[in-house]
Amino acid sequence: MATPRLNKVIGALAAGQHVFASFAAADPSAALEFAGTDYDALVFETEHKPWDVPALRDSLQYLLNRRQVFDADSVAPALTPLVRIPVNGVEKAQWQAKQALDLGAYGIVWPHVSTVEQAYNAVAACRYPRLPDRPRHEPAGLRGDSPAAAARYWGVTNAEYYAKADVWPLDPHGEILVALMIEDQLAIENLPDILDQVPGIGLIIVGEGDMSQELGIPRQYDHPRMLECKRRILDICAARGVPVGHPHVTAGNVKQVLDDGYRFLMSMPVRTYPGLELGRSLTGRD
Repeated sequence: MATPRLNKVIGALAAGQHVFASFAAADPSAALEFAGTDYDALVFETEHKPWDVPALRDSLQYLLNRRQVFDADSVAPALTPLVRIPVNGVEKAQWQAKQALDLGAYGIVWPHVSTVEQAYNAVAACRYPRLPDRPRHEPAGLRGDSPAAAARYWGVTNAEYYAKADVWPLDPHGEILVALMIEDQLAIENLPDILDQVPGIGLIIVGEGDMSQELGIPRQYDHPRMLECKRRILDICAARGVPVGHPHVTAGNVKQVLDDGYRFLMSMPVRTYPGLELGRSLTGRD
């Protein structure tokens, strides 16, 4: 019997399935709200929200559900936590990736990756070093060694963590996901070389917000120029078997998103207040 995946995002992508994710600031109250949902993954958003390591550490803990872990056949969390770090690919951000992984995150989302060099750094920062004569040496690991907190969070020993904490799909048994956000024209032009020359990239996410800014059509996600860019990314990735994520999935576009071929679907949770809405209606406060 195969050992269950600890990273359920990787498990689903490897099986050709879709992943349903959302995002939230690194805040314990937000993590607690998501812990009872049916999402597969939660991306802790620190690019446009504060990079607050104590809050991120606490949020990871609040995301866990002890009853769910007790009842399951694995110590894997029901909701896989990923972290989008703050800085752009050109800024390297090796230390931020290291700190997020050391806390127990199962993957890093890298904003604004536009070149082969930046993509190489993204993968290397998520790997431990190894000698050049070892299998799967490249991209050569840069991550510093401090696994105790991450191993405890994963529910494994340090030795088991070392064996599992490599990037997928470079290591077929790896449990770390490296996701790159493609957010400009340079990135699209370089995407074939990025995927052909840098092993270990598990997911590409279309950064349509920033891309639409560059195109001069801010947040016009259905504009023909925007659609053309997204189609190019989907086609490049499909030819190489790399899954693509969509960052703005709604009830209105989810069918089209699925038809287009996206497999990592990020949606913003919608809070409703039926008592308030009905009360305002009945009292003429619409």
